[in-house]
Amino acid sequence: MEKILEKLKKENIRFDCRHYSGYKPCGLSEFCLDCEKFEPMGTRILVIKLAALGDVLRTTAILPGLKKQYPESHITWITDPSTRPLLENNPMIDVLYDFDASGVLTVTRLSFDLALNFEKEDRALALMDAVRASTKRGFAASESGTLSIANDAALYALQLGLHDPLKFQHNTKTYQQIIYEMAEIPYSGEEYILALSERSVKFARETRERLGISHDRFTIGLNTGCGGVFETKRWTSRGFCDLARKLDSGGNCQILLLGGRREENFNRSLLEACDASLIDTGCHNTLEEFCGIVSLCDVIVSSDSLAAHIAIALEKQAVVFFGSTCHQEVDLYGRGEKIVSDFPCSPCYLKTCDRHPSCMEDLKADRVYKAVQTCIRNLQSNRK
Repeated sequence: MEKILEKLKKENIRFDCRHYSGYKPCGLSEFCLDCEKFEPMGTRILVIKLAALGDVLRTTAILPGLKKQYPESHITWITDPSTRPLLENNPMIDVLYDFDASGVLTVTRLSFDLALNFEKEDRALALMDAVRASTKRGFAASESGTLSIANDAALYALQLGLHDPLKFQHNTKTYQQIIYEMAEIPYSGEEYILALSERSVKFARETRERLGISHDRFTIGLNTGCGGVFETKRWTSRGFCDLARKLDSGGNCQILLLGGRREENFNRSLLEACDASLIDTGCHNTLEEFCGIVSLCDVIVSSDSLAAHIAIALEKQAVVFFGSTCHQEVDLYGRGEKIVSDFPCSPCYLKTCDRHPSCMEDLKADRVYKAVQTCIRNLQSNRK
């Protein structure tokens, strides 16, 4: 026993090894001393991004850049519990904490070399202030407690929220370029990282079998959701129905209808009114299940919403329409087409619109259909 205790002296324990837990043996070696499997954590990085779902997902594009800049690093991410399914299988995140009492207490107990905050909410600013980190970048609280920045390189991200013409007309940077700038690391077109869980993959397989989705025809997903904040992003029932008819008449594809709980009545009405062959995937799927459904599609047609970002992350062809929100900040990475409103009032970021027709009401199915056909041709070309 004395020999065991000698080797387990404090100075012989590698507390900075990424395999160390303290609760039980790591399983890689009997003792830390002289262990060939020792992997130091290296640069300890904290990422604060809490919400919304689509924004959290597209923020994962920062991870490949962090690993390039800091090859030997340990990345901790804190987020809202609702977004966990988008992050918990990510191979580049070492530790994932929920933004709850336990998660916040744990994160503020730790020490980091670099803390990055991409969240403007007061609770995130308070956490950024409380975190112990040698270097802090991104959004932070001012001395007055209001939204400010932790480093000069984050000024442009702040300015975008302070001046509509800058954000709406003059900005040409994507969201990814902006957060890379905030983090002070070079951007080289890094993409989102989304690793589907086993539950997502299993649900997708079962859904394909249950709904009779063929492998031999292109699968087009029509997502009617637009999130709960900007209802002005939603395309019309007539638009979706006209598009479905055009796609159905072509005979070379099958059409899935996607949506969340908010779209239940909308989708029910659409199914009743449309005589096209729509395959209803339901509106009560969990986030993991919804990701699985998107994975079944070859092309996703959607507003600037979560489904579009999942499609981008899964490297699907995407047709995304933009009316009230800025298209410049969204990068399709060359897979698909953006349909951008030419209304002089777009983008507006208004939650309601009293203009008739609105930009979404004015969007015709022909325009979307042509974009979908372009995506199908891209797929056909890639398969040759």
